[in-house]
Amino acid sequence: MRPPGCLVGHFPKENGRLAAKVVVCIRDILFKITLQKALKRNSPHLRLMAKKKAVEAAEPETSDVKKTEEKVELKKPKNPVLGILTGERVITESSDDARDFYNQSRFGTLNESGKVELSLLEALYLMERERLIVKSESGKTLPFELYVKKARKVEPNFWIRYVVFRDMRNRGYIIKTALKFGADFRVYDRGVKPGEDHAKWIVFPVHEASVFTWHEFSAKNRVAHSTKKRLLLAIVDDENDVTYYQVSWTRP
Repeated sequence: MRPPGCLVGHFPKENGRLAAKVVVCIRDILFKITLQKALKRNSPHLRLMAKKKAVEAAEPETSDVKKTEEKVELKKPKNPVLGILTGERVITESSDDARDFYNQSRFGTLNESGKVELSLLEALYLMERERLIVKSESGKTLPFELYVKKARKVEPNFWIRYVVFRDMRNRGYIIKTALKFGADFRVYDRGVKPGEDHAKWIVFPVHEASVFTWHEFSAKNRVAHSTKKRLLLAIVDDENDVTYYQVSWTRP
């Protein structure tokens, strides 16, 4: 049957058999034409929106990604790993389960004593998945809310950054800090671990109500261009949903 709004064509027959059938949807053609025209226009807004549609079209459904990610997720240990909050880091115990955080999923960094040093974001992510228990240096277990309160004192924009970090991890990407690049995060393509290849994107998380000037916007794009990475603006709304905009220079 011909789908609504689509055209059906056939290749010539070979030896009396139908070689192939092609279904062309008019809405797909119109979208591609509209996208091409928008990219040719000297309008940053249209280019940005067209790019967003292209990225969303290429991105798998979040629910499907989560199902796939859950299948490859590390098996939850019988007993969660213990970590100690020390300033801007969480230091784990020295155990095989703790080292699996790094070896299998590239959480944190391994130190000489065999312990894993996690960022505040990484530790909270593992806490949410009941794979890590964090205690204070005095030995008191830190519940989720208290941990977030302490982390916000260290990083004022902690929660917005965490929402983006969590979303990227749930989608199956490895995300690390990118302070040396002048950005919040660097993100590696699926299946790529740090050290195997370079990061593909740098990410700037912002709340939807945030305002920045065109000068600031241009500066972020220059950072991406100078590091030969793609720029993603991660916009977090009040429901903690994240929308990504991939931004790039376009010559009219």
